[in-house]
Formats: sequence, C-alpha cells, structure tokens
Amino acid sequence: MTAAGVTARARIEARADGRGGTVLPVLEGEGPLAPRRTRAHGTEARVLLVGAMSGPLGGDRFAVEAGVGEGARLHLGSAAATLALPGQAKGEARYDVRLDVAAGGELHWLPEQLISARGSDLHVATRAELAPGAGLVLREEQVLGRAGEEPGRLTSRLTVRLAGTTLLDQELSCGPGAPGGWDGPAVLGGHRAVGQLVLVAPELPANPVEPRMLGEGTALMPLAGQAVLVSAVAPEALALRRRLDEALALLTADRK
Repeated sequence: MTAAGVTARARIEARADGRGGTVLPVLEGEGPLAPRRTRAHGTEARVLLVGAMSGPLGGDRFAVEAGVGEGARLHLGSAAATLALPGQAKGEARYDVRLDVAAGGELHWLPEQLISARGSDLHVATRAELAPGAGLVLREEQVLGRAGEEPGRLTSRLTVRLAGTTLLDQELSCGPGAPGGWDGPAVLGGHRAVGQLVLVAPELPANPVEPRMLGEGTALMPLAGQAVLVSAVAPEALALRRRLDEALALLTADRK
C-alpha cells in the first residue's frame, strides 16, 4: 500500500491434468484479492475471489489475470459484490481483468455485481483473448449506487477477441462527469443496473442468432464468429441478474 492507494494482483492458471480433469498450478493473490479453490464440478475447476479488504478505493490499482490452457475448464467467480468507494487518496481507481483461453479450453467468468457508491471514481477494463476453438461465458453487472444513493463515476470497457479478431469492444461511462445522455432513453433509460453476457462457443455456427429482444430491457445480438452478446438494463440488481440468468439458460439450451 502506498499514499496513492493499494496495488494488488491475483493470478490464476488452469491446466488439463491429462486424465480429463483440470488442475490449478498457479493460484496467487495479494492484499484484497484472495483466490480460493472450491469444490470441482466434473472436469471443471472452480475458484472464488474473496475480498480481504473493502474497495477498490480512490487511487487503488487492482488486476486479475486468468489463463486457461488447452483442454482445461475453469469457473471463476467472486464471493461477494465489489463495492467501489471514495478513498483518502485522490484520483481514479482501476480494476483490470485479463482473461486468456487456449484452443479447446473453456472459461466461465461470472463475478458478482460491481456497485458504484456515491463519490467513487472507478475505471474497469475487461479483456478476453481467445484462441481458435476456445469457449467463454462472461457476465458483467454494474449497479449505480446503493439503495437510495446517487452513483459514483463508473467507466467500464469490455473487449473480446477471438483468434486475433475483435468480436466486441465497447465502453460505457456513467455517473457524475460522464458524457451527457448516459441516463437518457438511448442508454440506461433511468435504470440503475446494467449488464452484459457474452457467449463464445466453437460448436455454434457463425452468426448463430438473429438480433431480437428477449424481454423488457434485454436484447440479444450476434457477434462475428461463434459468439453472441446479451445486453440488459433493470431497475435494480436482482432484476438484472434474473434477466441475464434467463438469457444464459436460453443460450445454453440452444447449445444442447
């Protein structure tokens, strides 16, 4: 920890064990980022990020790096919501997530919600790099403010690349100081919870779905290659999770 805030990194590597399972040769964390192995599910290794401290606070720099080798399967989540708070240190906090999946590997990145508290300033960047034949299920959820509270400033960028080709690169900035219109009908429409679900599955055909609404506040869109994006807004966190869970169940059923 420095006067400018806390710097912390977590590293997780998953590798096939040669017997149909997945091992975790690297499971490291610093400060507030503590990865913990949980019970495996079939051939899939499971890890939870446990927050050992509050934050990120102003000036903090957090990073999560997860790598999945050929033929390995990893389910990576978090034990609780991440709460962005103002801190004594001035300036923006950063939370960077880097996901790398080799051919034949599969990663489920399913953290709990990120809550932007009043007075906070956080920039989140998630980047997934997939080799040909890799699989990904990625869910991100942001909640603007706690109950009855105005949000802080939150900027979130999500990039997904497959075999060197960009499938998705989008950024959303909300809260005080964000570009005008973020709360208007063209973006959040007055809602306070927003999320994305990305599915990349090599067994899907190219452009596997038609763009359509899945229900109120939820849209499904094809991405280049074997991938789809679901975007959702909702008045609060539970409704957002329900909409994304329903979309994931629909997409999973389509794969069977």
